[in-house]
Amino acid sequence: MDLRKLKTLIDLVSDSNVSELEITEAEGKVRIVKATVAAPAHQQPVALAPASVIAAPVPAPEPASVEAVTEQFVKSPMVGTFYRSASPGAKPFAEVGDAIRSGETICIIEAMKILNEIEADKSGTIVRVLCENGQAVEYGQPLFLIE
Repeated sequence: MDLRKLKTLIDLVSDSNVSELEITEAEGKVRIVKATVAAPAHQQPVALAPASVIAAPVPAPEPASVEAVTEQFVKSPMVGTFYRSASPGAKPFAEVGDAIRSGETICIIEAMKILNEIEADKSGTIVRVLCENGQAVEYGQPLFLIE
């Protein structure tokens, strides 16, 4: 099954009420399960303070600086296993502090025994690496924080 078809199926599951989808074709079988976030089973009620205690003057927000740096995430385009380098002993594609360009390979995600080079969709500087080497990642999961 090609990656475009797989991505389309993932998008369909995430945008629908379907929680699980399994498809078998000549090339193999794929099962997509939507992650659900369960509400805590035992929640404590929160006591609110009287309105007179809460009513305090709020300072006006300061105007945003023109030079403010915007931090953005580079997200996973697929479900798979995250790798920072091409092989176990190799230097990582991207380290904290590295300047990256849009289109530059920054990691690999292994999906269905296929190693997919993931390219940066934005230019900037790596602020944080948000995944561990060998960690399973979900579609849309933030991988890197760049500014």
